Amino acid sequence: MSGAVRVFKFGGASVKDADAIRNLASVVQQFNKDNLVVVISAMGKTTNALELVAEACFRKDESLSGYLDAVIDYHRAILSDLYGDEAGNYMDEASLLFDELITVTRQPGNLPFDRLYDQIVPYGELISTTIISRYLNQHNIPNRWLDARQLIVTDDSWRNAHVVWDDTRSAVKRAVNLNSEATGKGFLFITQGFIGSDPSGAVTTLGREGSDFTAAVLAWSLDAGDVTIWKDVPGVLNADPKYFSDTIKLDQISYEEAIELSYYGATVIHPKTIKPLQNRKIPLYVRSFLDPSASGSVIGDFAESIPDVPSFIFKSNQVLISIAPRDFSFIAEKNLQIIFGVFSNAGVRINLMQNSAISFSVCVDGDPRRIPQVILQLNASFKVRYNEGLQLITIRRYNQGVIDQVVAGRKILVEQRSRLTAQLVVL
Repeated sequence: MSGAVRVFKFGGASVKDADAIRNLASVVQQFNKDNLVVVISAMGKTTNALELVAEACFRKDESLSGYLDAVIDYHRAILSDLYGDEAGNYMDEASLLFDELITVTRQPGNLPFDRLYDQIVPYGELISTTIISRYLNQHNIPNRWLDARQLIVTDDSWRNAHVVWDDTRSAVKRAVNLNSEATGKGFLFITQGFIGSDPSGAVTTLGREGSDFTAAVLAWSLDAGDVTIWKDVPGVLNADPKYFSDTIKLDQISYEEAIELSYYGATVIHPKTIKPLQNRKIPLYVRSFLDPSASGSVIGDFAESIPDVPSFIFKSNQVLISIAPRDFSFIAEKNLQIIFGVFSNAGVRINLMQNSAISFSVCVDGDPRRIPQVILQLNASFKVRYNEGLQLITIRRYNQGVIDQVVAGRKILVEQRSRLTAQLVVL
């Protein structure tokens, strides 16, 4: 048995139905001699469904009960598929969580939306891990369920909480106890991605798709031997297969290249994931849960990435906002301080920025709740123009040929190039 802890992360696609859960059990069983901490996301598209619940709860909309029923029925169907006629014997733990979720939505008070969101959406992870932990135990894969709300200590920045690192490390090391009598098998712990709590005990979330980051935080806290993210792709690809039919798997990726790709929007890795791993020189593997024997991709302390090919990142639903002083003065430090303050206070991340003498333009994700407020606040001090429904294309290790191929006659509104990266905002 290996003494070091390994951290696995399974996303929503890997636990979307009963067959996927059975496959997860098969994958975990192949590593039963290792000490594993397994981070699991909400099942399938449950996070999207719970976001609808949160929106309806905030609006006090009559559609709330329908959205809740959809979430509960989805999980009940998975339990029925897992256990057949005996499913009723295994519903109790999940049913308690369903009841808690319903109670939360009935007593929302007048909380700001982001805080209400953090009370509702984490139930996806709590339900999925509860169902999976019990299923594994029933199939002779003994494990201990850990509550990430008691592991990941954060501040109270709702929907984008910041980890309190030393407190988290202490909590994790207390919970992941490997000192029991050796049995010839490794220890298995099941916990949730994406969620934590602030020092008062209020539930927080780490940002959309934050389960990868949870895995990295746990690995950092435990000085883990490695982290593996199990996906439905063979590894890290140089482009999204939705846009390219001839993608190339990147076998070896440096920490530096990985953090650049994730920063620009590569969805295979959450942007915050790399830093804690690089700080401890922990390698990150991206492997296919459809073919667990395949090598996948590895991100680590490498001098170069192999193969050396262009990588393409597409972000849709972008908004280009152009801001200019009303008095025709220069965009100077004082103006920029006001502008950045508006975006920071609204929790809006800038994907690209460009300035001229009297104009400053930014490209941001289209968020129907945040962006109208940003534009309204900016309009108080500046002239503001904006275009919606755009796409941001980022090309790492570009050349003119691949830019021409990707743009293919589309109208370019903004273009920026550095030594290794080209970014284009296109209609």
